[in-house]
Amino acid sequence: MEALEHELTPAESLKMISEVIGKTKENLRVHSYPYLLWGWIIAIASILFFYLQNYTSFKLYFLPFPVLVIPAIIATIVHYTRKLEANETYLGYYLKRLWVVLGLSFVLVVFINVAQGNQPFTYTLLIGGIGTLVSGLVLRFRPLVLGGLLFLVLTVVSAFITDSYSPLLQGIAVIGGYLIPGYLLKYSK
Repeated sequence: MEALEHELTPAESLKMISEVIGKTKENLRVHSYPYLLWGWIIAIASILFFYLQNYTSFKLYFLPFPVLVIPAIIATIVHYTRKLEANETYLGYYLKRLWVVLGLSFVLVVFINVAQGNQPFTYTLLIGGIGTLVSGLVLRFRPLVLGGLLFLVLTVVSAFITDSYSPLLQGIAVIGGYLIPGYLLKYSK
């Protein structure tokens, strides 16, 4: 039995090419979720840490981080396990793995610094800057590139300020590096 060959008309060929491009084109908006979630969580935790440490006698001034970060980790895992896509793009696959590795790096950096009696803010700024800059470059989204560069500049600044202002600096970094680009990403076309 011979297979029937169907020659496509120019209009059918163009339609087929458009459909393939449409299916593989990356929807930038889907990448806004982690920047918005983590931007708000880290900004709030950082500012509360700064306030509690500098303007109160509360000894557990670090508590905003574990109290806010643990539920955010759970929310992130739930979000991405619900969104297991059969048609995940290579870009989406890459970014997801990049941030999983960076997330583990955040946890290790915090653990090591706390065990040594140091504040981890300089190193968490560096890790956040690397992830944001790389994400912005691969997504070709200029606001994320600028956000990543802001993180890296503030990483250098953090080496020259007193530890008491480091959490405030981190709050500023995530507002400019995660939240602003995250909202621009969410409402992009």
